[in-house]
Amino acid sequence: MTEAAAGAIVSVYAVFADEQEACRIGGMMVEERLAACVNVLGPCRSIYRWQGKVETAAEAAAVFKARADKADALIARIAELHSYDVPAITIWPIDKALPAYADWVNEEG
Repeated sequence: MTEAAAGAIVSVYAVFADEQEACRIGGMMVEERLAACVNVLGPCRSIYRWQGKVETAAEAAAVFKARADKADALIARIAELHSYDVPAITIWPIDKALPAYADWVNEEG
């Protein structure tokens, strides 16, 4: 594994209202080359505080693999297309990765 190659890539984690929204936006991000890949994870149950009340919701999480230099644009585009007023979108830095994988993300994303 290499740190140099991995320093150029990130994972962007986002939560969506449902799997269909995650797939639609994920597909657009790959088509627009803001992400090399997106993994839409199974349904999850979220428990959170919103406007002073504790809420629960069924949601779908997704992990986008992207070049670090595209992360800001990726986050902005996901937020633009997202159905939530305040979507959960965060960057998970990648400290190390298989060099071939990091190269692939850089080429495709």
